[in-house]
Amino acid sequence: MAEISAKQVMDLRKATGCGMMECKKALLESNGDVEGAIEYLRKAGIAKAQKRADRAVNQGKWAVASNGNSVALVEGLCETDFVAGTPEFKAFVQKAADAALALDAEGDVSAAVGAAMDADLKTLIGKIGENMSVRRAIKWNAADGSKLCFYLHTAQPFATVAEVAGTEDADLLLNIALHITASNPSYISQKDVPAEFIAKEREIAAADPRLAGKPEAALEKILQGKLAKRYSEICLMDMPWIDDEHTTLAKIAPGVTVKRFVRWLVGEEVK
Repeated sequence: MAEISAKQVMDLRKATGCGMMECKKALLESNGDVEGAIEYLRKAGIAKAQKRADRAVNQGKWAVASNGNSVALVEGLCETDFVAGTPEFKAFVQKAADAALALDAEGDVSAAVGAAMDADLKTLIGKIGENMSVRRAIKWNAADGSKLCFYLHTAQPFATVAEVAGTEDADLLLNIALHITASNPSYISQKDVPAEFIAKEREIAAADPRLAGKPEAALEKILQGKLAKRYSEICLMDMPWIDDEHTTLAKIAPGVTVKRFVRWLVGEEVK
């Protein structure tokens, strides 16, 4: 069996990021052959990944990559908040976002990014010892006349991406992303609210016993007022604006159209 020097161990550790004992074992198993040791470590990482595959992952980080006309957003998950904060995990998620941005596809690119990052994922699982995954990934391209904006919240791991037409004001674009993050709208505007939702809201409002016996015209006016209040709670354009609760985005920027948005929380709906 070949004698393994401390320098060999350190060189392998620098090349792979694995622990010293794992590197020494790999070199011993490969009789000092560096390429063989790297292959051994990769196989060990895959084995560890398979053993940890059933462990819950609901912590993690977001990463964004942008070239001005396109934005990619990737959610990387792990088991603990501690690992989510490590430089290695952050670098992995950022690499996944960069890979998403490089794709020709547009929209949900989760499967493509997961496949592209599979080897890196298994290697990192083998190194850190936690289950991990690339759960969600999107890449959006701005249409002509539109701009993309995004915001990553640090206190809680929220991420927002929006496509907006009608403005190139960088401050307004950022504030729209901030507003979506803070207010959590369900719809962009009233016209996007499903008819069945409106019907149910009218039914609930009309069931108020205080409205019994009201003339039809008066009742309709009251129901419209209640719907307007509901719209102000769920529609982005009608919500109290982040910078001034006495106005709305529709009023301060009537020429602006929000074409689409996502607002995600790391690990949401993960059992």
